[in-house]
Amino acid sequence: MSTKPEDIAKVVSEHSNECSLPPLDKWHPELSGDMDLVITRDGQWVFKGNPIEREAIVKLFSTILRREDDGHYYLVTPVEKWRIQVEDSPLLAHTLVVTGEGESQVLSLTTNMGETLEIGRDHGLTIESYPGSDEPRPTISVRHGVEARLQTSAFYDLVAVAEEREINGVNVVGVMSNGNFWKIGQGG
Repeated sequence: MSTKPEDIAKVVSEHSNECSLPPLDKWHPELSGDMDLVITRDGQWVFKGNPIEREAIVKLFSTILRREDDGHYYLVTPVEKWRIQVEDSPLLAHTLVVTGEGESQVLSLTTNMGETLEIGRDHGLTIESYPGSDEPRPTISVRHGVEARLQTSAFYDLVAVAEEREINGVNVVGVMSNGNFWKIGQGG
């Protein structure tokens, strides 16, 4: 089995429909090994020390990426499964768009792969902190255990539309999207 990005891309394209995402939930091959692929904190995909320059391959790889219960990330095809390294979050989210208002408000973010995700049941918003720090780590769930970390400007835009509410006697700050209130911090 080859770990060359072009070879993996060929296998995936043979087994998926161009208009939809590959059926990753149906693919369960044995572990093929560790691939020398790192997704850096700034979202760059680096294979054997060199950035992958072909955007189409990176986008394709983002559709076959999953995070499993062991906490590791894998590129999965019908016949191969390669463990890769991720420094922080494999994807980045930017460009917050707000439509509607009040309880009907919908917030959406665009990933660095060009995919638009609405904050909601399928794409939950989580605000955690980096270990040993108070620095917020906001993420939106993408699929298959993969998340996109909000870039600083998108997080600031999110905070700008936040509101304070009292929930169970506690003041919290959050945002409305798709009929749910998503907590982003404690109120004053």
